[in-house]
Amino acid sequence: MKFVDEALIDVSAGHGGAGCVSFRREKFIPFGGPNGGDGGRGGSVWAIADRNINTLIDYRYARRHDAKNGEQGRGSDQFGAASPDIELRMPVGTIISDVSDGETSVVLVELLEHGQRALLAKGGDGGFGNMHFKTSTNRSPRQKTPGWPGEAKKLQLELRVLADVGLLGMPNAGKSTLIAAISNARPKIADYPFTTLHPNLGVVRVGPERSFVVADIPGLIEGASEGAGLGHQFLRHLQRTRLLLHIVDAAPFDEGVDPVVQARAIVAELKKYDPKLHAKPRWLVFNKLDMVPAEEREARVKDYVRRLRWKGPVFSISALARDGLQPLVEAIYKHVAAFQHEAPLPDPRFEAAAPDHG
Repeated sequence: MKFVDEALIDVSAGHGGAGCVSFRREKFIPFGGPNGGDGGRGGSVWAIADRNINTLIDYRYARRHDAKNGEQGRGSDQFGAASPDIELRMPVGTIISDVSDGETSVVLVELLEHGQRALLAKGGDGGFGNMHFKTSTNRSPRQKTPGWPGEAKKLQLELRVLADVGLLGMPNAGKSTLIAAISNARPKIADYPFTTLHPNLGVVRVGPERSFVVADIPGLIEGASEGAGLGHQFLRHLQRTRLLLHIVDAAPFDEGVDPVVQARAIVAELKKYDPKLHAKPRWLVFNKLDMVPAEEREARVKDYVRRLRWKGPVFSISALARDGLQPLVEAIYKHVAAFQHEAPLPDPRFEAAAPDHG
């Protein structure tokens, strides 16, 4: 299924039904009085978070969602039937914003838990029938009220996957190989860049009832903020993570490519996109060390760290050979375990910035 993480939809709740003007007309009951019922309530539009859905593709092609109007009231004190509500099932992690005025975007709700419900557009209440207007001085009222209109909104849907750890790096740095080696994810893996075209999620099992979720996004390249490569299109999916793993190719095929220059370019692009994302805890992971002679590995990693002036955690691994993965996984779990029972991170636009890690 095609991965779609943005959509624009129109929702319209149903109008309430009009009240009824009616009088009781029966033989031998000369003054039956008013008996016009109220109109029915219009249908509302609800959003429901569903963990079994992982894309917004349904809303890319079905953009209008209209609830039905309530029925009009009838005689004999009969109220009009209320219209059924519409339920729109969306992936967990969807942010719903109101863009009706075309200028500002107001976040209505973030769907962070399976089964969470949110009212998007409220249906109009039904109008009053003439039975409501009967008084001691007005025994045959002919007044009624129309139904109230339902709400109509233009909504922007934005999906941000919920993960504990995000993988960041240049194309072909080995991010997909790493997530396939430590989790149940099976992304496309090949020996050319940009094999990952959409985010992949994987659950890493550390032990019984010990696990965390990793997100792999397409690689960044220098100039992504100007649209180079896939640009910043998928960086939003890292904004709810607790930790970023910066994957660096320690043995690039092209000897003219400097991993330190590439690592700095990634950090610069991250800062251009969102300073708060740049400020998240970030660890450095040197990959593909199986392609470096054993006697040179330690010196090469130390040289990279020194030139980067890096003071945070550093790991040396080979995702392909599955070397060094266990210490990395254990360290990640210890870091995220403190947040496992907390609510998922809200929209980062409302978060306080975390300390910078370089």
